[in-house]
Parts: sequence; C-alpha cells; structure tokens
Amino acid sequence: MDTSYPREDHLPAPSHKREPSPTILGSPPPRDHLVWSIFNTIYMNFCCLGFVALAFSVKARDRRVSGDVEAARRFSSKARCYNALATAGSVVLPLLLAALVITGVIHLSKLAHESVGFFTYQFSPSDEEDK
Repeated sequence: MDTSYPREDHLPAPSHKREPSPTILGSPPPRDHLVWSIFNTIYMNFCCLGFVALAFSVKARDRRVSGDVEAARRFSSKARCYNALATAGSVVLPLLLAALVITGVIHLSKLAHESVGFFTYQFSPSDEEDK
C-alpha cells in the first residue's frame, strides 16, 4: 500500500540556523525630546518656552506614530530648539542676575567706604583746636 505522504526517514533534517533579518538602511526615527520638554516645563519654565517645547514634542511623537517621519523631524527640530533656548535662558539669566547683584554690592561697599570721610568732616573748628 503506497501513501502519498512522505515518510519521516526521507524528510530533510530541519536546520536550526536563523535567517538574518533584513536591515533597514533608512535613518532612525527622530527623537521627540519629551523628557527634556517636561523638565523645562516643570522646573525651568522661562517665558513659557518649556511649554512650547512640550507642545512640539507631543506633535513630533504623534507624527512619528502616524508614520509621517518628515513632519516628525520638523517638530522634533523645533522642540529641540525651544528646549535649548529654555535651558540656556534658565541657566544664563539667574547667573547674570547673581553677577549683577554681586557687582552692585561691591560697588556700594566701595562707595560707602569712600564716603565715610565726607560724613566725618567737621565744618566748624572744634573746641580743642582753639586752645
């Protein structure tokens, strides 16, 4: 009796080698900078630039999920720019303010030290000089 099914002894041995997965040569998806935007929004919100960066980060993530990589790249670039401006402004402006306060205190202390002689000057001769 002949069956049309092949027998096990005639089957080829299964190969345990994995086929290499095809690599995608395209560029990686754009970053959305969401964590940086949240940090700028919560902790260092200078002129609401952190909030604007957060809006562009969310837009970049939405576009990336929907498959529009070019729009995601544009929104990601804008989010990175606003995040950099917010971070720079939040770091530079307090340092500038501290520098102005320190130089003002130094100037006022020098001015007060120099004006001590003016306030101790006697306009009328003292009684001891007459004798």
